[in-house]
Amino acid sequence: MIDHKIQKQLIGSCARETTKFVIEELHDECFAILADESSDVYQQEQLALCLRFVNKIGEPVERFLGLAQVADTTSLTLKEAIQTLLMKYQLPISKLRGQGYDSASNMKGHVNGLKKLIMEDSPSAYYVHCLAYQLQLTLVAVAKENIDCKWFFGHLVDLLNVLGMSCKKICMLHVAQAEYMIEALKQGEIEAGQGLNQEMGLARPGDTRWRSHYKTVMHVMSLYPSIMKVLFRLGKESNSAEALGAQTMLEVFKSFLFVFMLHLMNEIFGYTSDLSNALQKSDQDIVNAVDLLEFTKVQLQVLREDDGWNEFLEKSLLFV
Repeated sequence: MIDHKIQKQLIGSCARETTKFVIEELHDECFAILADESSDVYQQEQLALCLRFVNKIGEPVERFLGLAQVADTTSLTLKEAIQTLLMKYQLPISKLRGQGYDSASNMKGHVNGLKKLIMEDSPSAYYVHCLAYQLQLTLVAVAKENIDCKWFFGHLVDLLNVLGMSCKKICMLHVAQAEYMIEALKQGEIEAGQGLNQEMGLARPGDTRWRSHYKTVMHVMSLYPSIMKVLFRLGKESNSAEALGAQTMLEVFKSFLFVFMLHLMNEIFGYTSDLSNALQKSDQDIVNAVDLLEFTKVQLQVLREDDGWNEFLEKSLLFV
């Protein structure tokens, strides 16, 4: 059972059984496809394909169909990969009623994009743009128009470059955080219990992934003392460019402006993240969605008023 070949055969068998269940669930009905290109750990291009359809009890469902290795990400190559996957599971392209991709030109191009090539074979396969992708890009673009936000996220990227480029630095951060947790537990500053004080890292935020910026900001806040300790140690190691970068980052990291923006982004992202999660629930209706939007606007307005702003400012000052 621990033989590598046997394990691959078991995994392959599980995949085939799972896919068989998906095809039976589809039951020769019409379907839509969701596709995106990516690269694996060996930097080889691949295409991920999902099916979207309405099951027997009238519920819209999404099911992962498979991955296909591709030589490149041109629209023609991606179309051939999709057709090969569909033919493999005997899914006729004539049953295709929708297609959803991101906004890359090779995907949604009006002349030679994947959308256009698919519609030549199946005119009923209407294209639907990924709205979550579009909305996230809009929010990021608007935030970068603000000088303070642009300054903050620029230094956040610098921080991730300084601390996340080697296993040595990641290990230093984990050790520093473990030392901080032990001391905090001794002092009674944090509670011990199942599921508490889990190990965390510094994930790089992505412009098209929901919650990624919020997650990065939360982790930086939680790891703040440990990050400061690691930057101090890196800055004292030598006079190399890396040490100078760590010293520069430490000065920025300790500044009130960085701490203030860190807290402000955490507060705002917290409100918008709750709204985003609520709006993406499958049982959400338009009336409740409008109420949730209004509630989020009220929360943001309270933050701008004197009482809410003074409380927030005091919390930022105490953190420093």
